[in-house]
Amino acid sequence: MSIIAEYEKTDMGTIQIAPEVIEVIAGLATVEVDGIAGMSGGLAGGIAELLGKKNVAKGVKVEVGQREAAVDVSVIIQYGHKIPEVANNVQENIKRSIEMMTGLSVVEVNVHVHDVHLKPDGKVENEDHTKRVN
Repeated sequence: MSIIAEYEKTDMGTIQIAPEVIEVIAGLATVEVDGIAGMSGGLAGGIAELLGKKNVAKGVKVEVGQREAAVDVSVIIQYGHKIPEVANNVQENIKRSIEMMTGLSVVEVNVHVHDVHLKPDGKVENEDHTKRVN
């Protein structure tokens, strides 16, 4: 759910940043972090992808005010990465990206880890296949 941002008035007119813009920035900032396998977007995001539409804001919810923003992201972590470290990197990258691109102050970034993704073949590295019994 997005909350509509208020207009900012300048000498030349008004500036409004749509919440969808913040969602896209947060989504792109999230997937560029090492250890993120993807976004977890629920039913709406899944249907959009089934229809062939790339949804870079999938799994992102924002609340945008006139000068501040709060972000929630739902992610899938790659197996083998430290979840707290990856989540912290996601928080920092989202905050940096939104503040740099919009001038908004990011007051909160909540990272929700919904799943762990294995490699495409489903195998776990260093798996020991020795027989325990003969």
